Parts: sequence; structure tokens; C-alpha cells
Amino acid sequence: MFPNHRPRRLRRTPAVRRLVSETEVRPRQLLLPMFVKEGATEPLPIASMPGVVQHTRDTLRKAAVEAVAAGVGGIMLFGVPQVRDATGSGGIDPDGVLNTSLRDLRAELGDDTVLMSDLCLDEFTDHGHCGVLDDHGVVDNDATLAIYADMALAQADAGAQYLGPSGMMDGQVGVIREALDAAGHIDTGILAYSVKYASAFFGPFRDAVESQLDGDRTGYQQDPANVREALREAHLDLNEGADMVMVKPALAYLDVIRAVREVSDVPVAAYQVSGEYAMVEAAAANGWIDRKRAVLESLTSIRRAGADVILSYWAVEAAGWLRD
Repeated sequence: MFPNHRPRRLRRTPAVRRLVSETEVRPRQLLLPMFVKEGATEPLPIASMPGVVQHTRDTLRKAAVEAVAAGVGGIMLFGVPQVRDATGSGGIDPDGVLNTSLRDLRAELGDDTVLMSDLCLDEFTDHGHCGVLDDHGVVDNDATLAIYADMALAQADAGAQYLGPSGMMDGQVGVIREALDAAGHIDTGILAYSVKYASAFFGPFRDAVESQLDGDRTGYQQDPANVREALREAHLDLNEGADMVMVKPALAYLDVIRAVREVSDVPVAAYQVSGEYAMVEAAAANGWIDRKRAVLESLTSIRRAGADVILSYWAVEAAGWLRD
């Protein structure tokens, strides 16, 4: 071995490692998913997601202010209604939990953060699917799109600055963009869930939103085996006017994040989902891993794969570590 070929010289001290570090995670690149439960009088812990709660409207405002103060780049809001029906009408109702809470946060925070809302029916339907069902119990893509358009207008009217269509309906971005523009919401952006896999890692999230799903979503979410299909979905959303595109989940799909990054001319987001969060928390609680190091390493890996923005339930805590 040649004595002058010693890569370890670039790892010798913390100062050297800091100087040549290739990938950085900053608080501004983190988005915090938050849950608000209709009728709740106190925050309700989510058993499968230690440290995460279903907020009341009041505690939601307080926690959102704390997140912004921590430097987190934005908030993605999910609503948990008391009553559900076949068409998910609570998602369109201006007085429903999601839309009233969006108005609360916009009034509280103004433009100090990027306020985003989940645009999907699964939290609001009594069958738990992301769209309305036809007479055969199959999700009706085009009938669902009409509801998504109305839902988009309700969320934009309530103050959401970015909408996150997550239902994986064909044509959803184009329909939402057309509805927003026609109503004068030309500055409301779309963070498209372009690549959303039918993943085993969503389990704790379904606890968080009290999902009524009986069955699965393999008919419209993507097969975990496929990458080319992911790129096709991303291209379609880009052509329909997506302002950002997202891959969900993150850690099991780092290769997909990289592939989407290489074809996208808009920012790429990745969602570090509930199952990823729960696994780290469970292992840390048992003393099997160093929690802080595992969290930061996982965030760094997602950034290294090419994500510009990361949705993470650790967003506030990680922002504090990254600012230290």
C-alpha cells in the first residue's frame, strides 16, 4: 500500500469530519406530521407511536408554535373525525376537524411556516379506503377525483398553502390543479404523493387516524417490487403540475428516492413513516440502539439518497439536536 494513500486522514478528528462531510440535514428541511382529533379535550397518546399524540385544537396550536420556533420547515396536518361516512364528507365540510384546524393554524402562524394538509378520504370514510367505492366495493377513481377537487378547495379556503394528495388516484394532481386555478387559488401548491407503496410500515399511522380499513390498498398503492412504475407515476404528476413530489415510505425505498431525484426538476420529499418511527423507538426503549444516533443516521440516509424535504415525527426533536 502506498503510504500517501490514506483516506482515514479525512476521518481523523471531529473537525476534519465536519469539514468534509458531504451530506447535511438542516431543521428547515424537516416537516412535522401532526394529528388533530375532533372532540378531544386532552392530547391522546398513540400507543404504537410513543411520544406522538392526537391533539386537541388548542394543543395543536401550541405544539405548532413550538415546532416553528424549533426551526422546522413546515407542518403536515391530518384530521381524525368523530363521524365517518361512505363518501368522506367530513373532509369537505368547512366546519370539519381538518378544515377548522387549518384555519386555526393559519391564523396563529401566518406565513411563518409552510402549512400543508393531507388531501385524502381514508381518514373520513367509514370503509377506510382513499376513495369512494362503486357497487362492487372497488375504489372508483373518477368519482373520487371529483371529491378530491372539492376537498382541495375546502383546504385552500381554510388556509393550507400546500395540499398533499395521498390517495394514489390516477389524474389526481391535474384535477386538483385545475380546480385550484379555476377558483383563484393559483398560489396554492401541490406536494404530490407520487410514489406511495402498499407498505407494511404504515400500521401505526392507521392507529393514529383510527382507520376503518378492512382489507388493503394494493389496488391503487404501488407494488414494493417496482421502480419503473414509480418513475412513471412521478413523470405523470410532474406533467400535471406538481410543485413537489414525494416517495413514501423512505428507508426501505432509498433507491427509489434516488431514482426520482434524478428525473425530477422540482423538490423531492420523502416520508419517514410511522413504522420506521415505531421500530427505532421500540429498539431504543429496549436498549438495543442509541436512539439519537439512529434517528440522525436515518435522516441523513434519506437526504443522501436525494430527498430535499423529509416528513418525520422526530422533526422537532431532531431540529433541536441539529441546532446544538
